[in-house]
Amino acid sequence: MTKIGIVVGSTRPRRRGRAVAEWVASVAAQESPPADFEIVDLADFALPLLDETHPAASGLYENAHTTRWAEAIARYDGFVFVTPEYNHSIPGALKNALDFIYAEWNNKAAGIVGYGLHGATRAAEHLRLILAELKVATVRTQVALSLHHDFTFSAPTEAGDLTPGPHQHKTLTALLDDVVVWSRALQPVREGALT
Repeated sequence: MTKIGIVVGSTRPRRRGRAVAEWVASVAAQESPPADFEIVDLADFALPLLDETHPAASGLYENAHTTRWAEAIARYDGFVFVTPEYNHSIPGALKNALDFIYAEWNNKAAGIVGYGLHGATRAAEHLRLILAELKVATVRTQVALSLHHDFTFSAPTEAGDLTPGPHQHKTLTALLDDVVVWSRALQPVREGALT
């Protein structure tokens, strides 16, 4: 069965990303085409700043944390990246995690679920450029969760509760459908059948 990793792109304490990833997983379990969806939380890997001697494209990983990360990502046929927007871009932890490995990302599909003041749309566009360099095909459909409309807050310093509008649910369902279909379509490429 097709395996899709839901990547939590922030490691910040009290982040909203884990709740968003759990919402994605919940909708996927109910409404996506048959596939196995699993949350891949960057915080669980505690990657340091990139510390490999060789370029990631070489596949020569010297550190146990890199090998563990590479093995985790290699298992998936596609991804849903959950990312906030930090200063018009993605979090440094997500960029670092992407840079650690190379071939494990190649020829897979991905969708982007962003959250922020303006739905993390600028972060999503930057992420698309990075993923293209890693040979990841991103689907057009994108979820942009607004802190003003899709979260409720009891206090300004709280992480808030995710309360996405019905249109977000519909958009997420379309995104999940696309990611699963594209991940399956790229399988012959991953297996080398089209070379």
